Amino acid sequence: MTKLSVNINKFATLRNSRGGNNPDLVKAAVDAQRFGADGVTVHPRPDERHIRYQDVREIKKIITTEFNIEGNCTEQKFVDLVLEVKPNQVTLVPDALGQLTSDHGWDTIKNKNYLIDIISVFKKAGIRVSIFIDPAINMVEGAAATGTDRIELYTEGYAQKFSSGKKQEAIAPYIDAAKKANGLGLGLNAGHDLDLHNLKFFKQNIPWLDEVSIGHALICDALYLGFENTIQLYKRQLM
Repeated sequence: MTKLSVNINKFATLRNSRGGNNPDLVKAAVDAQRFGADGVTVHPRPDERHIRYQDVREIKKIITTEFNIEGNCTEQKFVDLVLEVKPNQVTLVPDALGQLTSDHGWDTIKNKNYLIDIISVFKKAGIRVSIFIDPAINMVEGAAATGTDRIELYTEGYAQKFSSGKKQEAIAPYIDAAKKANGLGLGLNAGHDLDLHNLKFFKQNIPWLDEVSIGHALICDALYLGFENTIQLYKRQLM
């Protein structure tokens, strides 16, 4: 079964726009799991413009479902936080400082030695590691050489082509990358711009997908459909 991890960053964006603690991030995490999410994802950035580092600590104290922290591991503050909190999974994303949103995966060949070193740090702490990559065979092969447990396929390209009606063209490189990952013994996650329109087709074509992490689209849908209902709708796309 493919798990749904709900990224709650947008709750923090809304809270921070007014100050105070409304909406409550800890409650959002607890509600996500209560409404059926298989996991909760947060992506703290150095400027803490949405998820704050203290949010991560507070969520970890109370959450009972799988906890995934994603972010830029070149920032020592991020590394220290992950080692302190010890989530179930850390997803390494090559964001630049101040980047609006993640828009590319790791070059696992160019950064092989660095990734080997940093991945070993997290794995020694008992944390499963996933690294964010583009759907390219050589990047998957490079990922396998780093010692990572999983890869997360960056799916913006899929979403864009899918929305223009080019479904088979959209999914083709992801099927190839997923098959290669499966053959190399890598776990497989996916995320970025997956939504109620394109998620089912993605899952149908990659049935061994372990997990999807979805935030922006899911929270936008929840504004109209309700948080609990939306989580259930997304889970149905993964059946």
